[in-house]
Amino acid sequence: MDRIARVGPEPVGQPEPVGQPEPVGQPEPVGQQQVGERLRLAEIRATALTVDEVLEAVAGPRAGGLAVFVGTVRDHDGSRPVRQLAYSAHPSAERVLHQVADRALSDPQVLAGAVLHRVGPLQVGDVAIVAAVACAHRVDAFAVCRRLVDDVKSQVPIWKHQVFADGTEEWVGAAT
Repeated sequence: MDRIARVGPEPVGQPEPVGQPEPVGQPEPVGQQQVGERLRLAEIRATALTVDEVLEAVAGPRAGGLAVFVGTVRDHDGSRPVRQLAYSAHPSAERVLHQVADRALSDPQVLAGAVLHRVGPLQVGDVAIVAAVACAHRVDAFAVCRRLVDDVKSQVPIWKHQVFADGTEEWVGAAT
């Protein structure tokens, strides 16, 4: 992800400190996109994410390959130690997440896919994103899972606020 000072229009107000992130607000309605033929689960949550839930969403007898990505909070960014971290999301983020996931899962080899992303304060080791894709073959599952994660990280309006051990701060964001 690119490091940014600001994304999109001028922000309204100042961002909250890492310990008190801005609320995600009510996601825009996604209607029939919530559960689809291929997209089985796509949510942004302020609670802990589990790999088992995502695996259950995509498992099936036709799947010969299940690719899973689990992104966790690390204790550094480059050579800089990270002391605190929080994710915040635009109110449209869950709708955009559904759109991005639908596009990534449109490959005819995909049987099912799921993705969850966390918001709020996180600790080192916490799960920030879980994605899974089921296909008949592993090669396709790996390729589509990677595309799904890359597209979520680059297109969904979710921002990471990092506070480093030296007290400096940085916003890292996705989406234009």
